[in-house]
Amino acid sequence: MELRDIEIFLTLAEELHFGRTATRLCLSPARVTQAIQKQERQIGAPLFERTNRSVRLTPVGQQLRDDLRPLYAGLKDSMERARLAGQGITATLRIGMLPANAYDLRPYWDVFRLRHPQWKLRVQKSQFSDAFTTLRRGDIDILIAWLPIDEPDLTVGPVLFAEPRVLAIATDHELTQRTSISLEIAADFQHPHSDTQPDYWYDAYIPRATRRGRTIERGALVQNTEEAITLAGMAEIVVLFPAHMTRYWIRPDITYLPVTDMGPLPYAMVWRSDTDNEPIRALAEVVHDLGPLTLQS
Repeated sequence: MELRDIEIFLTLAEELHFGRTATRLCLSPARVTQAIQKQERQIGAPLFERTNRSVRLTPVGQQLRDDLRPLYAGLKDSMERARLAGQGITATLRIGMLPANAYDLRPYWDVFRLRHPQWKLRVQKSQFSDAFTTLRRGDIDILIAWLPIDEPDLTVGPVLFAEPRVLAIATDHELTQRTSISLEIAADFQHPHSDTQPDYWYDAYIPRATRRGRTIERGALVQNTEEAITLAGMAEIVVLFPAHMTRYWIRPDITYLPVTDMGPLPYAMVWRSDTDNEPIRALAEVVHDLGPLTLQS
């Protein structure tokens, strides 16, 4: 089975739709059909059950998908490493960002690239709902996340920045009459709920109670920033954020109010202790040398 045919099979196994598979791979539906038929002839069994309304994997197709996924991922990684090696790049450091301000952190990225031209730096967005899962699974090497983090298998590195808190509310919310707000007053309104683990980590972002002991109600379940801010714009919830959101997430349906009785939220590098390596240590050294950044308010 050729590499392209493996890609077609795995994509169809994910999409379960010939047209979407063809669009995603920039192929014709006929090419997708031909590749699957060829694979089925070689194997001697159908891989998909096809009807006018649905496409489903057969038991043989499910087994082939499960066997091919890690092999295909390994082949892609090997080819990418070979391509980078041809450019003199020997490793790629993948950074997952929970905050939205990757641009603010350019001093770290620029110094890292200047000191280590042999390594590539890839910065990508991560979602808080599965941030630790993504890190532990090895999809990223470093997570930029708020503190505290106290996990036995994770190493917490230097702090990159710490920011004041703001409250995102709908532009027609009754609180827009204010120029700032306290958490005590914000406790009158529902905040987003999340099943993110560990609990103590999410509680550091949105406390369960104010300093005076008032319960902070949690309402709608959200999985990411986009869901939270959309619900805030519809006045269903209010949302606590770090202050850089006032610059990076400007929306006509959202107003931000400074929160006066919460301390700055620190963000630091975090990585799996068992994957500690030279590129990770090098970026930690850059952050340590430059120190925490003072960001525009």
